[in-house]
Amino acid sequence: MKSPAFISQWNLISVKFLVTDREHLSASCMSLKSQVTSLFGAEVLWSKGYTGAKVKMAIFDTGIRANHPHFRNIKERTNWTNEDTLNDNLGHGTFVAGVIAGGDAECLGFAPDTEIYAFRVFTDAQVSYTSWFLDAFNYAMATNMDVLNLSIGGPDYLDLPFVEKVWEITANNIIMVSAIGNDGPLYGTLNNPADQSDVIGVGGIDYNDHIASFSSRGMSTWEIPHGYGRIKPDVVAYGREIMGSKISTGCKSLSGTSVASPVVAGVVCLLVSVIPESRQKDILNPASMKQALVEGAAKLSGPNMYEQGAGRVDLLESFEILKNYQPRASIFPGVLDYTDCPYSWPFCRQPLYAGAMPVIFNATILNGMGVIGYVESPPTWHPSNEEGNLLSIHFTYSEVIWPWTGYLALHMQIKEEGSQFFGEIDGNVTLQVYSPPALGENRPRISTCVLHLKLKVVPTPERSKRVLWDQFHSIKYPPGYIPRDSLDVRNDILDWHGDHLHTNFHIMFNMLRDAGYFVETLGSPLTCFDAHQYGTLLLVDLEDEYFEEEIEKLRDDVISTGLGLAVFAEWYNVETMVKMRFFDDNTRSWWTPVTGGANIPALNDLLAPFGIAFGDKILNGDFSIDGEQSRYASGTDIVRFPAGGFVHSFPFLDSSESGATQNVLLTSGMTKADSPILGLLGVGDGRVAVYGDSNCLDSSHMVTNCYWLLRKILDYTSRNIRDPVLFSDSVKRDTRLHVEDNQLPLRRTDVNFSTYSAVVGKELICRSDSRYEIWGTKGYNLQVRGRNRKLPGYPLIDLGRGLNSTVDSSNLRHPKLPVKNKGDSGKGYLDLIYGDEAEAPVTIASHWLVPAVVSVTGLLLFLSFWRIRQKRRRRRKGSGSGRFTNL
Repeated sequence: MKSPAFISQWNLISVKFLVTDREHLSASCMSLKSQVTSLFGAEVLWSKGYTGAKVKMAIFDTGIRANHPHFRNIKERTNWTNEDTLNDNLGHGTFVAGVIAGGDAECLGFAPDTEIYAFRVFTDAQVSYTSWFLDAFNYAMATNMDVLNLSIGGPDYLDLPFVEKVWEITANNIIMVSAIGNDGPLYGTLNNPADQSDVIGVGGIDYNDHIASFSSRGMSTWEIPHGYGRIKPDVVAYGREIMGSKISTGCKSLSGTSVASPVVAGVVCLLVSVIPESRQKDILNPASMKQALVEGAAKLSGPNMYEQGAGRVDLLESFEILKNYQPRASIFPGVLDYTDCPYSWPFCRQPLYAGAMPVIFNATILNGMGVIGYVESPPTWHPSNEEGNLLSIHFTYSEVIWPWTGYLALHMQIKEEGSQFFGEIDGNVTLQVYSPPALGENRPRISTCVLHLKLKVVPTPERSKRVLWDQFHSIKYPPGYIPRDSLDVRNDILDWHGDHLHTNFHIMFNMLRDAGYFVETLGSPLTCFDAHQYGTLLLVDLEDEYFEEEIEKLRDDVISTGLGLAVFAEWYNVETMVKMRFFDDNTRSWWTPVTGGANIPALNDLLAPFGIAFGDKILNGDFSIDGEQSRYASGTDIVRFPAGGFVHSFPFLDSSESGATQNVLLTSGMTKADSPILGLLGVGDGRVAVYGDSNCLDSSHMVTNCYWLLRKILDYTSRNIRDPVLFSDSVKRDTRLHVEDNQLPLRRTDVNFSTYSAVVGKELICRSDSRYEIWGTKGYNLQVRGRNRKLPGYPLIDLGRGLNSTVDSSNLRHPKLPVKNKGDSGKGYLDLIYGDEAEAPVTIASHWLVPAVVSVTGLLLFLSFWRIRQKRRRRRKGSGSGRFTNL
């Protein structure tokens, strides 16, 4: 039975570098005849005299006891905690050291002659602080460590002192190996620092080469919402029932990525000793070692790239690569092949087609030539056949590659002339990297990197089959305390899995593809997509605010353009949020949720033109529609809905007034009451569906799924197919559902929301994940023709101007939609991540003033002139590739 060896201490919210591994003690592996070292062929290198001698191995863990009989070379033990001991009283650090360098015949390590430097950075109570790590890291650099193992991790990749110190560590030519995390089988659960590109991140497999259920999955979430995540882990290694040393003597078996990490660290120590000591610093570095590991790895047949990275470590193949290694740069992964399923998931699940949002593929540049490198010139696409000219690629990439690594992001679109093309496109992307001359050299080092593409293309699907997923308005931890959607989950209180189609909504993505839908991602404001191209805009579990222009455009998109709108909300209750605050010992500050499971006040602003609003109840309970059993898990209720719509209500417990927090959920003495949770409404030419809970779509902590309901909703919003049960006369409202404004959920007044928001205090701009022709603009222009359609019983919203006109976005005033407590409009430090892309191609359309009366001839001349200007702008924008940060 699994039990946590190191339980995450959520009061140390900013550190999160606790050992989160679930470890498994088992006697079954004691009888295994083969050691883990034998499975990798370590004996071959031992027979050649390579045993890790003179390699300095830093183990950051719980320490080790002096004179342990399993180790030949314990060179130094240091303690960086507030406890007065050097010993390991928990056993984790000793076990890790045993896997790397143990000499006992029953539990052999990979590199028994490695010099062990034990850094005790955890107390007996399994606690650590960022400051302890920083001090220990500095000492590791001062004492010239070769390899450093961290069988630890946490979700906070914005703990900048820690992250930047890791960069400094690797920049000092220390090869860092770290466990990817034990939050599997969930996606988007990479732990830091293993998710950093300069660190070798290790996942776990069992002896049958299956990904261990506990092993965390990618993609990285640093880049969301304006980019796409990198592939992690880098490699996988055996992490189930591995033999290692006990605290004092003897061997035991453990499981976890904290075990897989020292397996790879031991392999690295062995490989370092292969290179003559006089050449080690010239040949070996974090990039060259990662190149040897990923290029030598054996790709497993079942898992995808975000589960296995390059595949299972192959010691002997990596040995052959290093023997003849010459410093060079390369791209990882070196191939994106849409025909290679399931490895190339999710790309192999959905082909390219004209008119779509760019498909972004984010590769990592590994520069074995030096700690710093530069891209010589913009990347180039070389199609291998004429059809390849239908592919248009814009590149964003690291202008400076440091330390040792950078990124290359491909933003791929099929040109309009390929709207009927069906087939494959093949070719290479090349990138030239150079580094300053090494010691004793007088010329820069130059290397050409190649990324091979093999893509599937299909004719553009019909509008009703295209669904657009809103990623832009999702906020996750870090940097703020964004609470978990289901309050029943008490051991994982943060919403940190990315909320992306390819992380914790990956099962839903596969289901939609199986149902024949094509799903695209929007990481820019709602003004940055053309509603004529999509059947439904899908909003799920969103936490951010909305620009005034977004609300205006979406209203017109639904009413006049016929866009379908499907909204899955979450709980929001200010009193509950206040009760969920806690004190963080690491930052010495109180942490409180910046919003609820979803930002209901913002969603209510967005839905106000349709007469729809959610409330602040927190509902829980089971219900059934047409025989489908479902669980409503901390969802909210619908409090406004127009007459003539269809509203489904069920009896639920309301925990919003029970003192519910992440630790206590009181249900005794509570009575169930009917609450509206599902509403469907025809609005002008479009259709709107709202549901108060997203837990049934989120694979993170799902109780029951509601994919069946999502399919029925999309059938309605995209194609106006009405399920007879959902549209039964018994649920049709004769009167509107309504509460007064003062009964709607209010925004918090004690939170500076602009710190976490991509909207409040920020500029509205279409970024590099939107269509090329609108990069750097405010989005698609809305030319208002005549009067807008008016919803019965609701005021007319006069758009009055195009969306490209200038607006002061720091003081948002929604027209006839009062916004309560929008928060501070000052610049937040999130600009470090979501900052303005100053070097992106910028095209701001002029504010055209059209006279009230225009002759037919004059109007035609105006339109012709405007089209010519647009074509010229597009040509200018396409003349070069923007170079700006992908984060």
